[in-house]
Amino acid sequence: MKFIVSASALLKQLQQINGVINANTVLPILEDFLFEIEKNRLTVVATDLETVMKIHMDIEAKDSGKVCIPAKILMDSLKNLPEQPLTFNIDKNFGIEITSDNGKYKVMGENPDNFPKEPSADTTTGFTMTSSALLTAINKTLFAVSNDDLRPAMTGVFFELDKKGLTTVATDAHRLVKYKRTDVSCPKADSFIVPRKPLNLLKSALPDNEDELKISYNSNHLFVDHGSTQMVCRLIDARFPDYKVVIPNDNPYKMNVARTDFQSALRRVSIFSNKSTNQVALNISGSELQLTAQDVDFSFEGNERMKCQYDGEDMQIAFNARFLIEMLSATDSEEVRMELSTPTKAGIIKPQEQGENEDLLMLVMPLMLNQ
Repeated sequence: MKFIVSASALLKQLQQINGVINANTVLPILEDFLFEIEKNRLTVVATDLETVMKIHMDIEAKDSGKVCIPAKILMDSLKNLPEQPLTFNIDKNFGIEITSDNGKYKVMGENPDNFPKEPSADTTTGFTMTSSALLTAINKTLFAVSNDDLRPAMTGVFFELDKKGLTTVATDAHRLVKYKRTDVSCPKADSFIVPRKPLNLLKSALPDNEDELKISYNSNHLFVDHGSTQMVCRLIDARFPDYKVVIPNDNPYKMNVARTDFQSALRRVSIFSNKSTNQVALNISGSELQLTAQDVDFSFEGNERMKCQYDGEDMQIAFNARFLIEMLSATDSEEVRMELSTPTKAGIIKPQEQGENEDLLMLVMPLMLNQ
């Protein structure tokens, strides 16, 4: 079997799916790409048994066939080769010879019959949305996903579908992000939880444009199809917590503040906070917000004042500064609004200007003062 492919085009495509492959895997074949050739079309598949990603590209080939090629050595060699056509020759024992303009490289491949079969997309429900809409939904929620494997439901992003839109929710029990889009119509009310890793892979593989994605799912798997790139991942089989009961309906005190100024002040002041809690206290009175952090163990202390618009009683409330900084990064609005009630109840952050067809709400639990 023989085929010819452009070195840089192949590298670019493989970089989209290389992230699926785990460095220390139990099955050696999972360290390989599966190459399938059929009528001048190459399909490359990578999997870790939970997630499958594949790309399609046009090549020059007379034969059809399959071979597994070790991913690391192939990626390392492609990264160091200048743009040129490469000829791959595969013998019947899966020995691979790659010929470039000036060199020959040999790799031992593996039998493609041992490569895991991908899940079939039978009995799925499907809908379409733009690539940028899915990317935005991922970017606005993924940072709030939990790392706690004892709570598997929280280690992914919850997708809630209905005919009026798509809502994505992530929480780690300390904060919660809910992002809704009304420009996506799903065939029926449904929900599923997508793990963090495949969402991270989609972030780097999908273009931020108006390309249409085909998304389909069944009880076990999610399928995302973007032209020449496809992904299948296993869904998390767990029950997502009822997030609606956590969101307070009426936080009476409202504070408007410039997002970038607030974020910069948090970054500066939090340097002086206790490293285990990242606690920064907010003192709000009138049109002034004071941020204070201290680390008693090292006698560190930082405080800053800034302007805000505040409607409510004077109050002092403390938060984990890292959480606030990440949440402020998830919005593009110049101003954000914080809705508060008491120093022990969850605060809500919303962008002042929401995009068309979008609704973003972020909730963060306060810390006990004077820790």
